[in-house]
Amino acid sequence: MSDDTTARLALPLLVSGQAHKEETHNEALALIDLALCSAVEASGVDVPPDAPLPGQCWIVGNAPRGAWSGQAGALAGWTGAGWQFVAPREGLRAWDRSRQCVLACTAAGWESGVVRAARVLVDGQQVVGARGAAIPDPGQGDGDQVARACLANILAALRAHGLIAS
Repeated sequence: MSDDTTARLALPLLVSGQAHKEETHNEALALIDLALCSAVEASGVDVPPDAPLPGQCWIVGNAPRGAWSGQAGALAGWTGAGWQFVAPREGLRAWDRSRQCVLACTAAGWESGVVRAARVLVDGQQVVGARGAAIPDPGQGDGDQVARACLANILAALRAHGLIAS
């Protein structure tokens, strides 16, 4: 962290004896407004829109041009003072309005529509858990007996994952 910005989002800090503190404070609030519970119009966009509305945000693409030059991967938001940018940080999330899914910033960049979890609960009941062992293909032999064994394995796996009741 530098002496004049915060460590994570590089929000401007007030300093003792600073003139026009309200400008620094308002800039920090504008950046918080962009980053907190963010919703973006689209992601991977390289050219700023012609007529953005205050509060609209985009995730800048890998080859930004114009007012977005040098801001690859950043969260760009239009404010009364013009474009404000929040640098991409691992863990930053945004709702992508155009794709109707969550975007997450990872060490590899922004990923779209990926859900990472150890398990999924619906109304307190686990419906998806860790991947179970593979179910072997049915072997040769008595068709009915092999088919029953294979179906029993499939049902056991579905129950273990919580996809069907036990």
